[in-house]
Amino acid sequence: QVQLVESGGGLVQAGGSLRLSCAASGRPLSDYAMGWFRQAPGKEREFVAAITWRGGRTYYADSVKGRFTISRDDAKNTVYLQMNSLKPEDTAVYYCAAGRERVVAPTAPRSVGYWGQGTQVTVSS
Repeated sequence: QVQLVESGGGLVQAGGSLRLSCAASGRPLSDYAMGWFRQAPGKEREFVAAITWRGGRTYYADSVKGRFTISRDDAKNTVYLQMNSLKPEDTAVYYCAAGRERVVAPTAPRSVGYWGQGTQVTVSS
């Protein structure tokens, strides 16, 4: 199985940027389609972005489209989430996710096979 560790979260002012990283170990990142989810206090975990196992296609939630970019570097066993023009409503714990199936991008929690431990992102107004 694969282990996922996120990093790069923190406190940023509205309009700022952060880049999250997710390092995989145990199995090659190239074995998985990957995604990012987030969960704000009192809310359900929601889909943010996903990328297919060869990086050919990306998917985004409407709320982040045009502001966030998901990418992967299989040589480094790392997937990234570049977040620009951050808003206070982006405040949440962000989770890295590996899909259950290689060819299905994880765009819903039921399609996730493995989760990271999460990293906090706080956007101040």
